[in-house]
Amino acid sequence: MLKSAISPSDQEQVNSHNLDTSQLKTIALDVGGMKCAGCVKAVERQLEQNSGVVSACVNLITEVAVVEYETQSIAPETLAEKLTKTGFPTQLRESDRSIYQAAMESQAKRQQQQQKQVWQLITAAILLFFSSIGHLHHLGLPYIPVLSNIWIHFGLATLALLIPGRSLLIDGWRSLAQGMPNMNTLVGLGTTSAYLASCFALFLPQLGWECFFDEPVMLLGFILLGRTLEGKARNRASAALAKLVSLQPPIARLIGKQDNAETIEIPVEQVKPGEWLRVLPGEKFPVDGAIVTGETTVDESMLTGESVAVGKKISDLVRAGTINQSGVITIEVTGIGQDTTLAKIINLVEDAQTRKAPVQKLADTIAGYFAYGVMAIATLTFCFWYFIGTKIWDSVLITVSNSMSMSMGEMIVETSPVLLSLKLAIALLVVACPCALGLATPTAILVGTSIGAEKGILIKGGDILERVHKLDTVVFDKTGTLTIGMPQVTECISLGDITSNELLQIAASVESASNHPLAKAIITAAQQQDLSLLETADFHTELGQGMSATVAGKSVCLGNQEWLTNQKVVISQHHDSKAQFLAQSGKTIIYLAIADILQGLIAIEDSLRPDATQTIKQLQTLGLSITLLTGDRSEVAQAIAKKLNIAQVFSEVKPGDKAGVISTLQQQEKTVAMIGDGINDAPALAQADVGISLQGSTDVAIATADIVLMQSQLRDVIESIQLSRATVNKIKQNLIWALAYNALAIPIAAGILLPQYGLLLSPVLAAIAMASSSLIVVTNSLLLNFDLAKSK
Repeated sequence: MLKSAISPSDQEQVNSHNLDTSQLKTIALDVGGMKCAGCVKAVERQLEQNSGVVSACVNLITEVAVVEYETQSIAPETLAEKLTKTGFPTQLRESDRSIYQAAMESQAKRQQQQQKQVWQLITAAILLFFSSIGHLHHLGLPYIPVLSNIWIHFGLATLALLIPGRSLLIDGWRSLAQGMPNMNTLVGLGTTSAYLASCFALFLPQLGWECFFDEPVMLLGFILLGRTLEGKARNRASAALAKLVSLQPPIARLIGKQDNAETIEIPVEQVKPGEWLRVLPGEKFPVDGAIVTGETTVDESMLTGESVAVGKKISDLVRAGTINQSGVITIEVTGIGQDTTLAKIINLVEDAQTRKAPVQKLADTIAGYFAYGVMAIATLTFCFWYFIGTKIWDSVLITVSNSMSMSMGEMIVETSPVLLSLKLAIALLVVACPCALGLATPTAILVGTSIGAEKGILIKGGDILERVHKLDTVVFDKTGTLTIGMPQVTECISLGDITSNELLQIAASVESASNHPLAKAIITAAQQQDLSLLETADFHTELGQGMSATVAGKSVCLGNQEWLTNQKVVISQHHDSKAQFLAQSGKTIIYLAIADILQGLIAIEDSLRPDATQTIKQLQTLGLSITLLTGDRSEVAQAIAKKLNIAQVFSEVKPGDKAGVISTLQQQEKTVAMIGDGINDAPALAQADVGISLQGSTDVAIATADIVLMQSQLRDVIESIQLSRATVNKIKQNLIWALAYNALAIPIAAGILLPQYGLLLSPVLAAIAMASSSLIVVTNSLLLNFDLAKSK
């Protein structure tokens, strides 16, 4: 039976009171002392009789009360206190802010900002419309006396500054006062200068200046239009992450462990680890958990990028945000809130988008001084044209003017040096665009890392993208990376008085104290033969080499050739030849000695990953040098390298020495990526310029790696490199455009073409150019997905 948190009668009561849903909140209370259904009803009645409580739903098995209440009327602490006084010890369930809540808050904030921009734009457009009507008579259309009046245009310009431009101007001047001028500062200086100059011309007609009140109106209109379009484009750039964040459902179905026939809906942020939840077909898993009843198939594409559904049975793990496709199942909660895999992925992606690429630091440094430079150039421009330029080229003062106070239309007038100089300075202030420079790198990184997350490739920062772009060497660990990580025993060769089964039984007894993949392979083989473990004591492990123990009262050594040799075990040439023959086929050889006498060999083989050969081939096609790094014997390593066509091999490398090999390659001026999955790979992953790990790796390896391949497929190494190269190319394109734009626009706005060609960039055209430059950068970044598809 499923209870609804709000009954129909309660809903009618809500509607009758016309409650604003924004004033309602749902809280979960842990209620003790309930023994029967009568207690449940008593608790519900106690809760519902409080003013402000809209509904209450209580579950006896889970001992949870879900209450919807008006935030203005009553506090949840009061409800808990009243219930406790009536004999039901109650406390607020600690709320862990869920990623769903974070998504909703972020979405609400974006919507609020977007609405503000739209209203500003609408207001500016209305003012621009009326301002433009006043000039239609210059196109031969009927003259409109009121709207052509100079005082109307004064009013329109004033309104433009006070209403749509108010926040822009305040921010600009505040930034300037704090010594941190920005784009708003430049726009503010330009619009204010145009407005004040026009005011002087209006109130002091003896100066002989022309009024251009339409300039501030048009400036603000086009700038706000550009920013609104830019804002929408930036929202599209972050759409992939927003999609990830919205994957977690807001509600979970809580059930009891003893009697799970009844469920109760509860906000997902108030679920606790260890509780049981029911998930129906077609629903998303609200938290991470382990299946306790039922079987199903799960769509994990949002985590791994892999579209094929995965079968799940009892004890299998499921992740928040993935979709239960076929069966009704019950899960035990293992991870909530920020502990879920989805939350960790989102945090990784968010962190990645805030980590700067080295090239961005240069762009940011330039942008930091940009406004000061532009203001200085604008000042020099004004001074040059006022004191020098208009005297050398006096013809530039003859212009075509459209009078706003007369109906004569166009007329040739001679402008004053101060007005021409001011217009050039204003145009320069407006046309310069530090926004394009500042957006060049972060927008590309935002899009690149989001695309990576969609494809199941977690790239932990823009700096990583840039380093991947420079890679020339890729080093692969063998076991669990190039191979599937599930080795199997293929041969047990007795060399002494014991049988092969006894050899396997003794080896499994020693390896029972280890969780190494090779140890698991030996134990699994023994279990398949129904061989019981012998009494074992005095375990000693030498990392990466072998183990020793006392088995049934006898000293046993188990490990590689070097380990047994160090233990004074003699390995004859005949036995060594047998081992080498097996190793040359790619098998790992384990030696076993009893009482310092070699008794047998165990051959273990780990199959190559299905995509290993093709991945290596493609990496080599991309011009990368491939290296194999392993602790296995040289014969095994060479056999694997031969299958994969890898030329450079480092074998028999101890775990602690792997980082040293990476360092040696780096000293040869190589930019190195290390791909590994084990605890012993972590130092090498940290040492490498780029560490890459698979999702199935150890926690230490994943934490150390710079890139995590969520599908645990090697072919994603190719995807990550192609994505990195495409993203860095976008960054370069954006930076080149931003720098080239300013390098061309600023001199033109300063009047470099005016004396010879008579070309003057008006402040309005400058505003259009400035807004377009930022929009082009963001749009170019959004085309990254198209470029990736085109390159395949």
